[in-house]
Amino acid sequence: MSAGAAHAPQTDPFADVVHHVVRVNGVRFHYVVAGSGEPVVLLPGWPESWISWRKMTPLLTAAGRQVYVFEPRGFGDSDKPQTGYDLDTAARDLHDFLAATGLNRPGGVDIIAHDVGTWIAHAHAVTFPADVKRLVLTEAPILGVSPLPSGIPNDAINLKLWQFGFNRLPDLPEVLVQGHERAYLTWLFQTKSSRNYAIEPAAVDEYVRVFSTPGAARAGFEWYRAAFSPEGIAREEARAKLRLTMPVLALGGSDGLADGLRAATARIGDHVEGGAIPGSGHFLPEEAPDEFAVAVLAFWQKNP
Repeated sequence: MSAGAAHAPQTDPFADVVHHVVRVNGVRFHYVVAGSGEPVVLLPGWPESWISWRKMTPLLTAAGRQVYVFEPRGFGDSDKPQTGYDLDTAARDLHDFLAATGLNRPGGVDIIAHDVGTWIAHAHAVTFPADVKRLVLTEAPILGVSPLPSGIPNDAINLKLWQFGFNRLPDLPEVLVQGHERAYLTWLFQTKSSRNYAIEPAAVDEYVRVFSTPGAARAGFEWYRAAFSPEGIAREEARAKLRLTMPVLALGGSDGLADGLRAATARIGDHVEGGAIPGSGHFLPEEAPDEFAVAVLAFWQKNP
């Protein structure tokens, strides 16, 4: 395993971070670092990249934290291998990333995760609890715990959760999305957010760039295919029997999962708090960064 600085992508309009790469488990991972102080590790969700944390990062660095944003396999500028999108592999990737970057310190490191990043962070935290000091999860079901709709959902639910069915289809999503990445992502951001202005054109441009790179769309869909395969479901049901022993803050947008994530996490966690951020849809780090940061800092202060 090795780590080193890397040049920022030429299209990168978000320059207040230092770009790095590290090779772990045969995969080249991209991550960015900003600020100084006690580290905190952030994980993005699908179909985004490190820049989903561009608004939260300065709020956390201003509070005296050094921010690491880790792009899992298939995300952003990390490699997009053919395999390894199951959550057991993802948990091992994150564990080994922490070791490779010196973040596997006694007492653990703070982790904040969103969407598919929440799936990864949960799997990692129950598999490697010594890695994690405090855990913040946002806007994703806890696989194996959260109830998912069965049958044909009504229009309101379908608008929020359509990707759980579409992304799992073999081959068809890649065929339909290729060449239409901007239209696909723009529609997704508009329909799943309440504050539509929060994902500005420069951010959309960057998301389109990384989503259009070879293998990126397939890699994103593979997270869903692996999670909802028979093997994935069996592993998630087994994982759901493991407890989250560290303090956990579980947040949703009032127009997204609302209190659902906190309620699900409370079933498997020993110290869980959270709820819903009013007026926000799915993309909490971008729609409600100020409210999100206030909640995180208060949670850390309450659980030193």
